Amino acid sequence: MKNNEQKYAVIGAGSWGTTLANLLAEKGNPVSLWVYEEDLAKRMQQTGVNDVYLPGFTLSPNLTYTSDLQQAVSNKEMLLFVTPSQVTRQVLQQALPYVSTEAKVVCASKGIENESLMLLSQVFEELLPRQMHNQLGFLSGPSFAKEVVQGMPTAVVVAAHELAVAEEIQAIFSTDNFRVYTHDDIIGVELGGSMKNVIALAAGVVDGLGLGHNSRAGLITRGLAEMTRLGLKLGGRAETFAGLAGMGDLVLTCTGDLSRNRTVGMELGKGRTLDDILAGMQMVAEGVKTTLSAYQLAQKLGVEVPIIEQMYQILYQEKDPRQAVSDLMLRDLKAEAVRSDN
Repeated sequence: MKNNEQKYAVIGAGSWGTTLANLLAEKGNPVSLWVYEEDLAKRMQQTGVNDVYLPGFTLSPNLTYTSDLQQAVSNKEMLLFVTPSQVTRQVLQQALPYVSTEAKVVCASKGIENESLMLLSQVFEELLPRQMHNQLGFLSGPSFAKEVVQGMPTAVVVAAHELAVAEEIQAIFSTDNFRVYTHDDIIGVELGGSMKNVIALAAGVVDGLGLGHNSRAGLITRGLAEMTRLGLKLGGRAETFAGLAGMGDLVLTCTGDLSRNRTVGMELGKGRTLDDILAGMQMVAEGVKTTLSAYQLAQKLGVEVPIIEQMYQILYQEKDPRQAVSDLMLRDLKAEAVRSDN
């Protein structure tokens, strides 16, 4: 075990935060996991089980739990934020006075802020001192928490401004069953991780309506085109969306039974209301709020995103899902791809 002065801290004890904290702890690192709910933190300290977000799994004894944010982040060499995207700014602001300027800061949350329409990388760079920007990393890719904690082979990607920083983070997280690739396209990696949740909602609607595999395959492929168009407009690179943070995460989230966003979409397709669906969920389906952000961002930038537009109308304007599918199919006919020099 490493010296206690070289601990890592994970901020956020949902299923993914708990899983990543456990992954680090199982490598022999003393890890502090910040748990928002004080009562849950106490139970986890006593039982070593996250009975709310990751029930049934006994966690590493190298983990300690706290609901005191100052205690969690102080004097740590690396901080990993895995908070819901819409509260990440607030949590980071509260943590900032206690964060070492030498610390690496990694974000594994996925989403676009509703009010500012900023990617989380932009939020972190706005709040952190400039000297820390090159210490930032963003972890994304196809990874269900339950499968990672079970030790199933998983491949993800970490993006950073500096290759050396990405490689350090890669080494920190990589295990025999958790393979981390490096990347330098932060915008592309982040946007892929955010927008795939919106397309997964739409894929769930298709499944809930019983429209078959053809429909879902077409939606995933055209969803990738929308992600890529918006990503290019923001400064990302097309090839990023063909990788783990783009197509990889998109396929997983649109087809996997463990996908919360696909599940919400399926229930919408079956006729349930959004309020009713969310009332019965303990975990966050990031795609619901990201749909609003992605739609508004695309409108602001003048990017055509018909799937996201229809998903926005279903979620926020109570549009009938069958009508949304019909409207997608009856749009003007066009070529699949347009030459970049046109």
